[in-house]
Amino acid sequence: MKRFDVIVAGSGPAGAACATVCARGGLSVLVLDRAKFPRDKVCGDCLNPSCWPILQRLGAAAAVRKAPHSRFRAVEIVTENDRRFRFELPQGDFGETGIRRRDLDAILLENTRESGAEVLHEKTVTKITPGWEVEAGGETFHAPILVAADGRNSTVARLMKISPPAKKDRVAVQTHMPISPENEGIVRMNLFHEGYSGAASIGNGLWNVCLVARPGDLEQLKARWNFPAQQTWVAIAPLTREPCSPLHRFRHSPLLLVGDAARVVEPFTGEGIYYALRSGELAGECLVRSTTQTYPQQHATLYRSRLWVNQIAYHAVSHPVWASRIMEHLPGSGLLLRLLTRKVVG
Repeated sequence: MKRFDVIVAGSGPAGAACATVCARGGLSVLVLDRAKFPRDKVCGDCLNPSCWPILQRLGAAAAVRKAPHSRFRAVEIVTENDRRFRFELPQGDFGETGIRRRDLDAILLENTRESGAEVLHEKTVTKITPGWEVEAGGETFHAPILVAADGRNSTVARLMKISPPAKKDRVAVQTHMPISPENEGIVRMNLFHEGYSGAASIGNGLWNVCLVARPGDLEQLKARWNFPAQQTWVAIAPLTREPCSPLHRFRHSPLLLVGDAARVVEPFTGEGIYYALRSGELAGECLVRSTTQTYPQQHATLYRSRLWVNQIAYHAVSHPVWASRIMEHLPGSGLLLRLLTRKVVG
């Protein structure tokens, strides 16, 4: 049985950030993931400005800038009646950026390996025994600390029977497609009766296109974009889920949850990668300092000051007709646009 100080389940931004901090702090770290990398994932592929200080602390910022990416110059929201509202974005090296998740994850994981962590892919976690003894891919690994960084449908949370309730009212699908030159550097949100779509320029001449709708409305929403019949999609659900406590103890063995495993935010806000990076970094810092008892409070503080805009966004995109009418007819439409785009710009 291979032994480590920390096992991290999940090698997305949250898991990579946590593992990097732990390894640099002198802990032996194993990262496990069931997926085969590189891989695409349902994600807006957006790094908002708050991500850059974290990427710099992790030592990955320079590599991200060298990868194919797009610097956003404006956010556009298009209502159901095709009214367009535009918000220009600040420019500079630390602005809003689009980068494909397969590229971002590869950079973060290479950084994690260089920091001293061991990373194993195509290792599905099948059994967990407090202590922690983790069975994955036919092998058994042991560590006194376990970190769940395996997403909104966390296998670790399910196996430990701590998965919170989820709403199965909506599904998200994502694809990539060629972008026209006039849309380079643009983030566009379309509010439709069936749901909403988000499109972002991500470099290499590509759009990232995400659609969010109730399952029965998804095909009609796709039809608005005139996608080719052979278009390839990836999907994820649920989009809305109750938060899970970020720290549990089983037989005195700490289990920390980071990223979407702990709390899911409305994808419309474009904040998912930020929360993943920062919660992973916080968890890693607590583990290095042996202060895991402080992690729940730090985690709560991370979300507390930002979730009110997430709630506004959730209600807006859950009721696109209502949101469209407000933006089209009320004097506060400019304020609503700024609120909805606040998390894109800072």
